[in-house]
Amino acid sequence: MSKHALLSASGSSRWLACPPSAHLELQFPKKSSSYADEGTAAHELCEVTARYWLGEMSEADYENKVAELAKGQYYNAEMQECAVDYGRFISETVKATRVNCRDAIVELEVKNLDFSDWAPEGFGTGDCIIVADDLLEIIDFKYGKGVRVEAEGNPQMRLYALGAIKLYGELYDIKRVRMSIIQPRINREPSTDEINVEELLEWAETYVKPRAALAFAGKGEFNPSEKTCRFCRAKEQCRARYEQNLKLFDEAPDALLITAGEAGAVLEKADDIKAWLSDLEKLVMSKLFEGETVEGWKLVEGRSNRAYTDEAKVAEAMKKAGYDETLLYERSLIGITAMEKAFGKKEIAKVLKGLIVKPQGKPKLAPVTDKRPEFKPEKLVLDAFDDIEE
Repeated sequence: MSKHALLSASGSSRWLACPPSAHLELQFPKKSSSYADEGTAAHELCEVTARYWLGEMSEADYENKVAELAKGQYYNAEMQECAVDYGRFISETVKATRVNCRDAIVELEVKNLDFSDWAPEGFGTGDCIIVADDLLEIIDFKYGKGVRVEAEGNPQMRLYALGAIKLYGELYDIKRVRMSIIQPRINREPSTDEINVEELLEWAETYVKPRAALAFAGKGEFNPSEKTCRFCRAKEQCRARYEQNLKLFDEAPDALLITAGEAGAVLEKADDIKAWLSDLEKLVMSKLFEGETVEGWKLVEGRSNRAYTDEAKVAEAMKKAGYDETLLYERSLIGITAMEKAFGKKEIAKVLKGLIVKPQGKPKLAPVTDKRPEFKPEKLVLDAFDDIEE
């Protein structure tokens, strides 16, 4: 097997929806980023912390390992807190599982999850696997805070489950799979989904297998979308995405005014259009930086704000000039979240009782698939009447 599978579990939401993208991406080298490096550092800390919570590592060894990892550029208190959340969740899950199954096994960083029976050469690494009689648990950690990842229907988690069933299925009569995603920087509560093995295998045979075959062969139909293209390496130059977005701006014959429905159809693609335009800008800028000519475009110096070279020296110079030091600094209350983090939620709730309010948010446009409840405009009217003095 190669180090990086063409049909990876982590990229499955892309190649399942848009099979030819798997081969199209091969034209573009994999580039690391600060976000990816940060995620790798967080996963290393999570693994160490989970092993400590599971009793696989002594406190002294744990503290030494954390001290070593803390030397890295990405380590901070938030990352440590997220790792503790991860370790605690795994520990509590294992304890609850062993109430009914004493010999339940738990493994971290399982690297041989092979789902190649459904996706050619497909394999991946599971953050945490727990097997207890008929129940298989897959736990995955996400450190990113830009995109919320849900466990429900998640193809990456399901492919991990297929690999785990293949790995442990001969020893355990697995009938159910529970999949949990821990993403503490977005949601303190894990996202969880459950599926029976029969349903999972049917999904693998009828949905994954035919699409994986197309993707592995570089065939099938392109299906660009905001979600599908988000992490695709070919997204900046993908012609299918280019042509799909341009179709939105085709002029309708004899149309002087558009309808709200037509406006809504465009707004449905707003996020994708914004992301696409941003990607086009990155493409043009990168070519200009490389010295290529792009007709109609050039690089210019952007706006710049003045900055102090050394704030301590600035303050000292102003004091020597006779200015009052208290006039040089601004002071304001820290935010509520910072208050709770510094002094504890219960303490702040007690001390600031009646002094914290959460006003109703302003109405915001959202697609009907959004999980938030529908905003009722009549509430604004009622609130307005309440404010009228008789």
